[in-house]
Amino acid sequence: MLSLLKVENLTKSFSDYIGLFGASKFKAVDDVSFTLERKKTLAIIGRNGSGKSTVAKMIVGIKKPSYGKILFKGKKLKFGDYQYRSQHIRMVFQDPNSAFNPRLNIGQILDSPLELSTNLNEEERNQRIASTLRLVGLRPEHVHIGISSMSISQKQRIALARAIILYPEIIIIDDALESLDATVKIQLMNLMLDIQEKLGISYIYIGQNLGIIKHIADDVLVMDEGKMVEYGSTKQLFTEPKADITKRLVESHFGQLLTNDSWESIQN
Repeated sequence: MLSLLKVENLTKSFSDYIGLFGASKFKAVDDVSFTLERKKTLAIIGRNGSGKSTVAKMIVGIKKPSYGKILFKGKKLKFGDYQYRSQHIRMVFQDPNSAFNPRLNIGQILDSPLELSTNLNEEERNQRIASTLRLVGLRPEHVHIGISSMSISQKQRIALARAIILYPEIIIIDDALESLDATVKIQLMNLMLDIQEKLGISYIYIGQNLGIIKHIADDVLVMDEGKMVEYGSTKQLFTEPKADITKRLVESHFGQLLTNDSWESIQN
């Protein structure tokens, strides 16, 4: 059976120009491979600069891989196939304040991807917008409200609505919950899981908050200096980490390495 997403030996090199001595290359991502199944969540974690966001941007089509393959349902994705890719793989970015044109209202923001990527007429688009707003816990009447007047948590709900409105199979979330307060964070984590259950969406979550990841992720990929250093089930990596960097990340967040008992009892 084909995996929903299969990443093989993904690599991204950049050049540093150093004057008379020419250019040197460094690998921001070096030989990363993993799979993602339907209705599953993969978290990619690591320190700042580990390459995790670069992986996400290559999958969504923002950056061109230097080497490797990205297979969606067995089909190799090609750089520049944005029209096709954007219907199947969507992204929610970290900062909701910079994600939207502040002059637009909610209806305009959600109508744009439908106009660009579907053949739905105006009535059908309006129905899709209304049902999507309900799905993220907002009301259809919000279409008339300007995005600039909404709270951070509401903006994150709109960002999620914009991502799911084309009914994609995969959503990549780039640390979008980290800046929220604890109560809102829990609400949005549970909303993501509810949407996953209803729509069958798969997530790739990029972040450093291991409490969030413990709550939502089935599997974890740990990166350091562009390399994949550990990959497995979330419980396995948080209770029996093999790599030193994984141990440090777990201890830094939870104050200890988790055991089977503390896995069940410890709070996020």
